[in-house]
Amino acid sequence: MFYYRHHKKSDKMQTILGANGTIGKILAKELMQYTDRVRLVSRRPVKVNETDELLALDLTKPGSVDRAVQGSEVVYLVVGFEYKVRVWEQYWPALMKDTIEACLKHNAKLVFFDNVYMYDKDHVSQLTEHSPVNPPSRKGAVRKWIAEMLLEAVQTRGLTALIARSADFYGPDTENNFITQMVLKNITIGKKPMWFVSPDIKHSFTYTPDAGKATALLGNTPDAYGQVWHLPTENRPVTGKQFITMVASEFGLANPKLSILPKWMLPPLGLFIPVMKEMPEMMYQYDRDYFFDSSKFTGRFGVRATSYEEGIRTTCQAYRSKA
Repeated sequence: MFYYRHHKKSDKMQTILGANGTIGKILAKELMQYTDRVRLVSRRPVKVNETDELLALDLTKPGSVDRAVQGSEVVYLVVGFEYKVRVWEQYWPALMKDTIEACLKHNAKLVFFDNVYMYDKDHVSQLTEHSPVNPPSRKGAVRKWIAEMLLEAVQTRGLTALIARSADFYGPDTENNFITQMVLKNITIGKKPMWFVSPDIKHSFTYTPDAGKATALLGNTPDAYGQVWHLPTENRPVTGKQFITMVASEFGLANPKLSILPKWMLPPLGLFIPVMKEMPEMMYQYDRDYFFDSSKFTGRFGVRATSYEEGIRTTCQAYRSKA
């Protein structure tokens, strides 16, 4: 289990943009280890801690990001726009620009929670912070664009910022991902769990509580800024079959049968599960081994990621409690 001894508490404001998502909620809880003042910003923010300051804003509207950032020492950009490439192309560049400008104006540090879509598809078998950036998808092109905006502001405008990257998610209270929708949900209703392309290909998954804790730690570590970090992820990638077998065992099932989704099946499946329409361009992450290397983080902070066995056990317990 991820654990790190934290610093002395601050009385400075730390603000989460996109606070209602899975990472935002975990992050809000973890930030109380570092400060007594946490501001949650989203369209309909909900308190995580008793003392949270809530600010209801649509961050796509002019002036809203500036208002959200004002008075903050650290700003965490963890917004999760709808998983549609046209939505990302429309909203992400403008939001990043507004966030950079607001952080510069108010002298706030910026922590950007990112994914791995910008990396070259021929390097997913060993992804490090130095892997080539050459996105093979439209969604990846958006991520490259906004990451470069941030890094350029760091290099040329004096912005204090860092990028924290995660592999695909799994974890308790994580609803809109394929592990929950295609594996957990199917097993609990007696259907075959589904997997993309092949059950024998290895894939890394980041446990959401680890991601939230690590993001809070990075934001409160002065020498972490000016860098890209991979968030702590189990250094033993598992195959789809291994992952599903571990999930099934938590429900008392042995040797579960799988349904494998080839790439050609995704568009028609999208008629019933809309997110599947967005998946064909991302299949390069599932048709070859995908290993997310977070050894830079674990080496710097001396922590290890939660094991798949422990993370899956906790995730399944949380899912059963809500079923």
